[in-house]
Amino acid sequence: MLRLDHVSKSYRVGTFGGRELAAVRDVSLEVAPGEVVSLIGESGSGKSTIGRMILRLTSVTSGSITFDGTDIAGLAGSRLRGYYGNVQGVFQDPFSCYNPIFKADRALELLRQPYFPDLDGRRWRAKLERSLEAVRLDPGQVLGKYPHQLSGGQLQRMLVARALLLDIRLLVADEIISMLDASTRIDVLNLLGDLKARGLGIVFITHDLSLGNYISDTAVILHRGEVVETGPTGQVFDQPRHPYTRSLLASVPQLHRKWERNGHPVRQPAGEGD
Repeated sequence: MLRLDHVSKSYRVGTFGGRELAAVRDVSLEVAPGEVVSLIGESGSGKSTIGRMILRLTSVTSGSITFDGTDIAGLAGSRLRGYYGNVQGVFQDPFSCYNPIFKADRALELLRQPYFPDLDGRRWRAKLERSLEAVRLDPGQVLGKYPHQLSGGQLQRMLVARALLLDIRLLVADEIISMLDASTRIDVLNLLGDLKARGLGIVFITHDLSLGNYISDTAVILHRGEVVETGPTGQVFDQPRHPYTRSLLASVPQLHRKWERNGHPVRQPAGEGD
């Protein structure tokens, strides 16, 4: 479905653009229907830049991104609109995606004219309610509300509902739960699991190793814009081959152990941890 072939992205930086900064270097990967591919790495690893290139928000410097065999770089007009009918993104901060002076459902209403011009009010309302119910939202509780009247979790799920209105085939989820509280995170993760079961392909971008392990079929470990390790998630996490992957996994806190000082475990008081 989605394929990246030797994709790179560079920016001109410095005085008068005299230097070139490589944000992404020679990345290749594929996403199949019903597959969750996690892009995992620290800040600055290039994972969000890859997501933006898939969504055509940032151009590719070299290489190609194809969807169903078509290079997305050449899409324009109705063909580009058709691409966005299949591929959508949801981002980290749900509050920044809404205009505070408009009711939150305006973000849904904006899709009506370009994608559903023939739907009358009654059929549009029914479609709208079905998409909200699919993400476990009560239409009566969220429609007609301003963004500040809804929680971050509700706003994030409305953005997923917006994508579902289009019957998309691929979702780019860029750190979509990092700003949500713990109780809401599991709801959104379970929602993504439901969408995967329906055949939706998902590019899940995260810096959190545990989330990548929990949700993905394929893990892609990025470091300084390069893929250092990729494969089935269980294999990457259980038998990491690259030193960087091993260092990332070693840095994850273990709940059954105390913090370490200077590489040595802190001695537990007598009776503690029994």
